[in-house]
Amino acid sequence: MKKISLLSAIFLFGVTVLCYAGPLDDVLKGVKLPAGVNMPGTGQDDSTVVSGLKEALSIGTGNAVTSTSKLDGYFKNQMIKVLLPDNIQTMAGVLGRLGYQKQVDDFILSMNRAAEKAAPKAKAYFVDAIKQMSFDDARKILGGGDTAATDYFKSKTSGKLFNEFKPVVSKSMNDVGVTKSYKEMTGKYTSAVPFASLESLDLDQYVTNKALDGLFYMVGQEEKKIRTDPAARVTDLLRKTFGK
Repeated sequence: MKKISLLSAIFLFGVTVLCYAGPLDDVLKGVKLPAGVNMPGTGQDDSTVVSGLKEALSIGTGNAVTSTSKLDGYFKNQMIKVLLPDNIQTMAGVLGRLGYQKQVDDFILSMNRAAEKAAPKAKAYFVDAIKQMSFDDARKILGGGDTAATDYFKSKTSGKLFNEFKPVVSKSMNDVGVTKSYKEMTGKYTSAVPFASLESLDLDQYVTNKALDGLFYMVGQEEKKIRTDPAARVTDLLRKTFGK
């Protein structure tokens, strides 16, 4: 089995970034090699190598961001769909039996719409994570598991992404009616079950966390694909640069 080249390792890191790549010269400059170490060649000139990296980043990240930010990107993907919080499952079950299942369904849909609106905000933070990636980071990720690069991005971006996502989620939840749907549900529940108590629920925090969980899940899927499936290299330039 051929050893994986450093160029292939860098490709794995870049292709999992969730954002529209856009102009990537600055990103590529941010991946630094130690003094005296050159980017290994594969028989192509440097311009071909750089073009291949740009194309890999553009295709991989574009696919990932499209899958999460489009309409139903969360809602119709059963692996990342935002479901009801555990502490209101009982309330939802009672409401469904009382004929208010539509209100419950509308609430679930509205949470997913908020997550879909927030997803594109990740792009700048993933680009920054690539810029900060050191040679040691690269070696650790290369020797790690199928989602080692995803874990790296989590460690570098989770806190920043939460702070960026939360206000977007909050605004989106107002725009798409999450808060309204929740108030309607709780109102009907307390009317039907007068002595029922409801735990406090921070909807903004809940949906933000679930949106991030789904985001990183999709990043992980992109990483696994490029590590294991040569068919993911979908253009002549990618095949030329990284092998068939």
